[in-house]
Amino acid sequence: MAQISTHVLDVAKGAPAAGIPIDLFLDGERLASTITNLDGRTDEPLVSTESIAIGEYDLVFRVANYLRSHHPDKQPFYDRIEIRFAVNEADGHYHVPLLLAPHAYSTYRGS
Repeated sequence: MAQISTHVLDVAKGAPAAGIPIDLFLDGERLASTITNLDGRTDEPLVSTESIAIGEYDLVFRVANYLRSHHPDKQPFYDRIEIRFAVNEADGHYHVPLLLAPHAYSTYRGS
C-alpha cells in the first residue's frame, strides 16, 4: 500500500504537537486536510492507496497558533511551514515528520 504520512513533534517541549492544521498539495491541488491529534499524528495517512502519483508534493503546516499557545513567552517566528518533497516511487511509503521549535524546524524522510 502506497502512503504519505506525517507527524509533528515539539522538540522544545519534548512532546507531540497536537492541534496543528496540515494540508497536502500536488501541483497546487489540495489532496488532504487534517489536524494533528494528541499524539502529534494524523488519524489516518494523508494518502493511502495502491499507487501514488509521481510528482512534487507540498505539505503545509500552519504552526503560528500552536506556537503562540504552547510557547507564550516567545513570539512565533513561523506562521506556516511548507515542505516540498518528491514522490518518485508510485508504490512507496513517504513519511515526512516535522520537528518543531519556536525558532527552528527540521524534517527528514522517515519510515
